[in-house]
Amino acid sequence: MVIVLGIESTAHTFGVGVASHTGNILSNVNHTYVPKSGGIKPTEASEHHSKVAPEILAEALKRASLRMRDVDAVAVALGPGMGPCLRVGATLARYLALKYGKPLVPVNHSVAHLEIARLTTGLSDPVFVYVAGGNTIITTFNEGRYRVFGETLDIPLGNCLDTFAREVGLGFPGVPKVEELASRGKRYIALPYTVKGQDVSYSGILTQALQLYRSGKHSLEDICYSLVETAYSMLVEVAERALAHTGKNQLVLTGGVARSKILVEKLRRMIEDRGGVFSFVPAEYAGDNGAMIAYTGALAFVHGVMIPVEKSHIQPYWRMDEVEIPWRQK
Repeated sequence: MVIVLGIESTAHTFGVGVASHTGNILSNVNHTYVPKSGGIKPTEASEHHSKVAPEILAEALKRASLRMRDVDAVAVALGPGMGPCLRVGATLARYLALKYGKPLVPVNHSVAHLEIARLTTGLSDPVFVYVAGGNTIITTFNEGRYRVFGETLDIPLGNCLDTFAREVGLGFPGVPKVEELASRGKRYIALPYTVKGQDVSYSGILTQALQLYRSGKHSLEDICYSLVETAYSMLVEVAERALAHTGKNQLVLTGGVARSKILVEKLRRMIEDRGGVFSFVPAEYAGDNGAMIAYTGALAFVHGVMIPVEKSHIQPYWRMDEVEIPWRQK
């Protein structure tokens, strides 16, 4: 059994996990930077990561009952993500690889969200709805890679809701706070519903929702209700279009917004009406976490994916559809 230590530091979370290529998660320890005000500030987040890294690493090894000499490789998320944050994880991974003579495995953060979802849901070949603060993508595996069938044309869904929450004084993270108010809304207010082919656009709906709030003519509960209903319905539409296009009957929700009970229910109803199967990643693995990097890194490592330390540059704009997926080749 191959065991890999994985490091996650793409955005607000610094995490370390230990996992085997067979899907045994030995540890998953994470610590999240929460800004005092406003959104995520990359320099402050990277400072947070640097401070907590030694403790998180030690705790992950302790929970796995292992030492560094016991792991077979070190995996790290080299992108996509925020440059200053990515550098913290990459620097630690390089140090560990060199100090202990371990192979270094590059992991695409977005691909890791998909692989941990496949592992935890047991659905082997689904269409994925990957929604987080920094990503909104509809994807599935085809001919060696994860192909993007739809995505946001501007801002991601999570960022849309987080920004709205911040601007109206709800704080961070915004998605659960917006949804809580939405559950008390009684009147739907029309907002821009922008679907272009299989892509979505959220900038217009955010602008309009903020204008409604600042007008003072509508309750915040009704605005949140309208925002959530419109934004989520757009995503359900493009997800259903991807199912129809690919002919697949499995749908999985992954990423931080997979914790949303409202979105889960909307997607569940859609796929069940089509006679398909729906599942979503457990809350522990929905947000950014070290375990998903460790597990994906283990899959990659046993299929020969490694990178020399001197070439392990961070890739802030590394798209998932640029990554070869050898462990899923037939």
